[in-house]
Amino acid sequence: MTHTFLRDSFWGTIINYLTSHKTFTHKEDEKSYVIPDKYLPGYKQIDEVEESADLEDAIESSDGSVVDAKEEASSEIIVSWDGENDPENPYNWPLRRKIFLLAEVAFLTVSVYMASAIYTPGVDQIMAKFNIDQTKATLPLTMFVIGYGFGPMFLSPMTENAAIGRTSVYIITLFIFFILQIPTALSTSLAGLCVLRFISGFFASPALATGGATIGDIITMPYMPVGLASWAIGGVMGPSLGPLIGAVLVVRGGHDGYESWRWPFWFMAIISGTCFLVLGWTLPETYGKTLLYRKANRLRRITGNQNITSEGHIENSKLTPKELAIDLLYRPFEITIIEPVVLSVNLYIALVYSVMYLWFEGFPIVFVGIHHFTLVEMGVTYVSIMIGIAIGAAIYVPYMYNKFTKRVLRGEGVSPELFMPMAIFGAIMMPIGIFIFGWTSSPDIHWFPPLIGGAIFACGAFIIFQTLFNYLGASFYRYLASVFASNALFRSVIAGVFPLFGKPLFTNIGSEKFPVGWGSSILGFIAVAMISIPVYFYFHGPQLRARSRYAN
Repeated sequence: MTHTFLRDSFWGTIINYLTSHKTFTHKEDEKSYVIPDKYLPGYKQIDEVEESADLEDAIESSDGSVVDAKEEASSEIIVSWDGENDPENPYNWPLRRKIFLLAEVAFLTVSVYMASAIYTPGVDQIMAKFNIDQTKATLPLTMFVIGYGFGPMFLSPMTENAAIGRTSVYIITLFIFFILQIPTALSTSLAGLCVLRFISGFFASPALATGGATIGDIITMPYMPVGLASWAIGGVMGPSLGPLIGAVLVVRGGHDGYESWRWPFWFMAIISGTCFLVLGWTLPETYGKTLLYRKANRLRRITGNQNITSEGHIENSKLTPKELAIDLLYRPFEITIIEPVVLSVNLYIALVYSVMYLWFEGFPIVFVGIHHFTLVEMGVTYVSIMIGIAIGAAIYVPYMYNKFTKRVLRGEGVSPELFMPMAIFGAIMMPIGIFIFGWTSSPDIHWFPPLIGGAIFACGAFIIFQTLFNYLGASFYRYLASVFASNALFRSVIAGVFPLFGKPLFTNIGSEKFPVGWGSSILGFIAVAMISIPVYFYFHGPQLRARSRYAN
């Protein structure tokens, strides 16, 4: 396992190239490697030539030009895996290797995802530093979230190019993210802080948008929902973990006159820099097309046979700038606009994200303003969100294993609507949690019931995330990158702006006894209305897909 991970890592690949393929070698680089006959220059099928042996060596092509018959008969040799059990195929990796990679991707996701809200405990200090109100002090959160909405529009398609692959995009963008944390921590103006946060969010996006694709590279279809859920636990917990760590840093980091609101950004530099150093050497390439692309290049080098190619080479040779622009910029918007399924799911996921980010404003009102918690104690309250996510995963994973995995392993057909009963359950849990949070947040009620409401909401939100993402994946897998890119942009832009009016939403319509009651109720009523979306998909999903231009 160690050799494979080092060899196919970002730095392993570079060192292999710089040492003329003498370090971190593949089997094709070894002197003992026996080249399969089909890759040798003299090996080719001549059946078609023999059938036309009575013709001259020259034949006329479709455009009227004359070409050599042997050249016409020869064809490209497409590189494939060495049998179904080829250990180089990530699908055939041992379970321990897959678990280790899943943990690496989860670590990468948490390392950048917690950055979204980690600075929020220091908002009061930022307000005093720059002489601004709370809405402006929340702008860096908004800009980061919007940044990682735009990132996948440009970076996700790059990870699906066989010449580039996933690991190089992960590591390069992670390094840029790490470097950006240094000027962010040294910011001297709100404008500079907001710009740096937007750019940081942009380069943080591959871990958030492509992590699921990496999991899909190593886990076969029957186990895909379970694998994605296992990775997503870390991703969804990241934003809730951020305020807890940020609170400790803000409280403990203000010694000798140093502005402690800067410490969360220094912490992000430390954690992302550590992640860069570790994953740069241990995160292997997993994209099958990229691995075969590199294998084809190695075989070309040792055989001199330029007819050797791969699926990735063929795709790149046919890719025009116009087609690339369509895939990159136009198609995600088109799918969102013309596909009611995609638009509905995007709206629903945006609502879930919006409530989560609004609670970065709501929790301080409840636990600091009402119950007089310290900054660190308030940060600990976000653990309720993480507990809810863990409970949601404990419900979702066994359910999907029994309803999806076992059926697929038995060879039974599975429709995307299989995910909808669990989605409806999650949709019902969400407003229940919101209402409990809103109407138990009172000076006359103990501080614990609002945490229960937050956990119930988080449980439902996690289930909604998983079921609707899987529903999109099962319905639009031919255009998966575009669908997920549009979803990331849609939910991030909407959820990113919600914290800007979070405090006015709660305080302007709240009462002295229930400060966040009516504000939460507005969100709760919207969540109740949204229950109709998975219900409608359950009964009418096949008809919607049948009328769709992009659905499978």
